[in-house]
Amino acid sequence: MPIAQLTQAERDAALQELSGWTLREDGLAITRTLKFADFSEAFAFMTRVALHAEKADHHPEWFNVYNRVEITLSTHDAGGLSARDVDMARFIDGIV
Repeated sequence: MPIAQLTQAERDAALQELSGWTLREDGLAITRTLKFADFSEAFAFMTRVALHAEKADHHPEWFNVYNRVEITLSTHDAGGLSARDVDMARFIDGIV
């Protein structure tokens, strides 16, 4: 079953509820940058997200340098933002 891309109204509603997430310029993804105390804390966060991502079969695009983690969420199968991305963002917000 194909994964549906969020409508503009769904996307706007999701962004209002999510903390710190911004819509990428092309409108097809959401992004957030997080800063932690040090590399160990950043890596521990990434490990928790990775374990959840495996269970959800939905993986973030991310970049890590020392204490900073940049996250991009988009659903390739939907060609943009989907409910899976919003669910992942909610999980991330819940552990930050």
